[in-house]
Amino acid sequence: MKVINLKGTSEKTCSCASWLEHWETFSGQTASVCGVFGCNNTDLVGAHVRRVSTYDHGTYIYPLCNACNKTSGQLDVWDNYQLVSADPGETCEKP
Repeated sequence: MKVINLKGTSEKTCSCASWLEHWETFSGQTASVCGVFGCNNTDLVGAHVRRVSTYDHGTYIYPLCNACNKTSGQLDVWDNYQLVSADPGETCEKP
């Protein structure tokens, strides 16, 4: 799967302790290493990403290391980590 890391999202918040915790809660998974192919870094954050697609314009959270989270352009990531909606209204702050 290919995603694009979104810039300018550091001010976004939700009611979870962090975006990584948000991802773990709503994916039901625990990340141990960065989800980018070939990267084995373990300093993870919940990154705001979009799929490289013409039909899906949603914003998602996906576990990336700090270095990969600072990159621009397309990232080739694992399919075994799920994408989780970055919209708190659909997840942690759903009425």
